[in-house]
Amino acid sequence: MKPTRFFGGFFSLNCGSFLILKDTKIYMKNQIIIPQSALDFLQLLKENNNKPWFEAHKQEYLNELSHIEAFADALLQELSKTDILETKSGKKSVYRIYRDIRFSKDKTPFKTFWGGSYTRATAARRGGYYFHLEKGNSFFAGGFWGPNAADLKRIRTEFAQDPETFRKILNSKSFISNFGTLQGEQLKTKPAGFGVDHPAIDLLRFKQFLVIKRFTDEEVLNALFLEQALDTFKNMRPFFDYMSEVLTTDINGDSIL
Repeated sequence: MKPTRFFGGFFSLNCGSFLILKDTKIYMKNQIIIPQSALDFLQLLKENNNKPWFEAHKQEYLNELSHIEAFADALLQELSKTDILETKSGKKSVYRIYRDIRFSKDKTPFKTFWGGSYTRATAARRGGYYFHLEKGNSFFAGGFWGPNAADLKRIRTEFAQDPETFRKILNSKSFISNFGTLQGEQLKTKPAGFGVDHPAIDLLRFKQFLVIKRFTDEEVLNALFLEQALDTFKNMRPFFDYMSEVLTTDINGDSIL
């Protein structure tokens, strides 16, 4: 699951469409970079979140959007080498800037972040990838934001029967170094049908199952950010693969697809 790593001294070597660099990874020569202006535009929009200002700066928005779409497309192409995705292009992955304010007390018309997601293909592959770029608040995430009742019950049944397989993923070096701990809303006490003293009560309390890695502005603007983003998504795979197996089988391990 983990990407191949190369270790060594200080060197660089052209290899076709790739550039091998010092210490840890293979980097693409034509690196896609998110410019400072993409984050600066969001800050200005936050300070002027109204339609007249936005219309007057529409071309600036489109220019910055093109950078985000290019980044999202490059990330999609690389991620598609190790996962099967339904998302067809970076452009289709990026969320619209316009907010749905019909049922919101906040009537500001525009989002003040760049966001997007990639959908994994077929019912056999569960989980999804999400990116959020915003000055001082950039992160990449994945998981299960609102599992339905049937999925939540199946996950809890698996935790109750065998919590150690999932704990092994959560306690792995790659998981801890990238995501720290499992995140998501939890019950304060216990779910129905399970005792408060159950050995897996810490897992059974979860109502959401999320992994999140945050990035500084300096990291987002760095030439190596595309590789860091790709590595982050790749490190979600053991978590996704576990959940996919659980949610596509019954308690006996037989496929329900």
